[in-house]
Amino acid sequence: MLVSDRRRRNWTSTSRQALSNLRSGAYWRKLSEPQLFGISFLIFILIGTAGFLILPGLYTGPRLTFLDALFTATSAICVTGLIVVDTATYFTPFGHAYILFLVQLGGLGVITFTVLIISALGLRLSLRQESISRSTTQPAAPHIDNRRLTVHIVTFTLLTEAIGALLLYIFWIPEYGVGGAWWPAVFHAISAFCNAGFALFSDSLIGFREHPGILTVVMILVVIGGIGFLVIEELYLLQKATRRGHTFRLSLHSRIVLITTGVLVFGAWLLFAVFEWNVSLAALPWVHKVTNALFMSVTRTAGFSTIDYAHAANNSDFLTILLMAIGGSPGSVAGGMKTTTFAVIGLLAWSRLRGYRITSVGGRSVPEETVQRAIGIFVLVFSMITGAIFIFTSTEIGWVGYTDSAGFLPIMFEAASAFGTVGLSMGVTPDLSDPGRVTTVILMFVGRVGPLTFAAALARRRATRGAPFHYAYEDVGLG
Repeated sequence: MLVSDRRRRNWTSTSRQALSNLRSGAYWRKLSEPQLFGISFLIFILIGTAGFLILPGLYTGPRLTFLDALFTATSAICVTGLIVVDTATYFTPFGHAYILFLVQLGGLGVITFTVLIISALGLRLSLRQESISRSTTQPAAPHIDNRRLTVHIVTFTLLTEAIGALLLYIFWIPEYGVGGAWWPAVFHAISAFCNAGFALFSDSLIGFREHPGILTVVMILVVIGGIGFLVIEELYLLQKATRRGHTFRLSLHSRIVLITTGVLVFGAWLLFAVFEWNVSLAALPWVHKVTNALFMSVTRTAGFSTIDYAHAANNSDFLTILLMAIGGSPGSVAGGMKTTTFAVIGLLAWSRLRGYRITSVGGRSVPEETVQRAIGIFVLVFSMITGAIFIFTSTEIGWVGYTDSAGFLPIMFEAASAFGTVGLSMGVTPDLSDPGRVTTVILMFVGRVGPLTFAAALARRRATRGAPFHYAYEDVGLG
């Protein structure tokens, strides 16, 4: 009896201490910045899921199940755009507004909102808060004040979305009238800038494939949202310095982002035009063929579509898979491996082929730590996508028994789209099994915060445990 009372007292004391630590923030202070960044997204996903389950007036029919609510909330917060139900018909206008709110929240990032609120209140950021917020923008340009950058992020985002919405509103007035065009314009402007891919039309933007004005506005919003806020800030500083007659040099980060993005967009544009000219674009005039091929190239990070990828050429689908895996740029609303990671690995290979040990570009040497981090991210992305494809081959093909027309390529496409937080699909998303949906949810979450937090975790210097020595070197044959 005494032992039982002692255990009860110990348990009570431990519980009180745990509650006290939680209230005082002791637990949170032990978490690393990447962990806090991931947890913030996880919390908002759970809140978004609860909203889909309890808020009234979201649906035109029955409520979503818990798993479908979790899937939709994750897709919105992680700005992916994959859907298990038709967004256009399954949700009411209030439901559309709720999805758009989650998209905007996930696009800007929870940490960005936190830093903005602190700045608006005139409070000083602690060193820990600055470190957390810096992890969302990648410390590639230390000359930029992080607090000012955060304010500029939100201001620029809202201003760009407003301009995009105004242009789309003008283009949609003939279609929906003065009073009916404003909501589609606002919804798609925010969805495009956030690279989310959610649309108020059941066929995405296929119905507007012959409207170059609408497609151009969407493409511009997608590109601006996908190149990263740090690049946008530096371009602003460059323009400001040029206007005043001063000199400003873009960082190596920004130059790599702009060059890599340009190569990917224009290279894929040419390939898509060749692949789809007489396939999915066959019925269009040549001008619209060119425009839609460019749209396919740009939306590698977004998820809007003007063709049915289930009926596209196989080489187009595979090229899209590669582009989705690469994704957008660091510090942007896009997911994926990131353009800089792809570029650094390419530069590493080129340097080794020329016999150089140091990876160099543009008169600068890339730190070895950054090169190793890029390799680590590449391995992570390859492992995650490959692992998900392996799971899908069991849960969707092996057990569910899809036909050959919805076989290996569609599930590979689905896995790359989920991890790259793109939202394009070959039509298998609504038919995913419960294990397949859970796998996709994990992919979207890790794809949104995983590469960034993984890179930040690799960058953290940890003290070496154990004895201060290393084992003797012994070479291993490769290739």
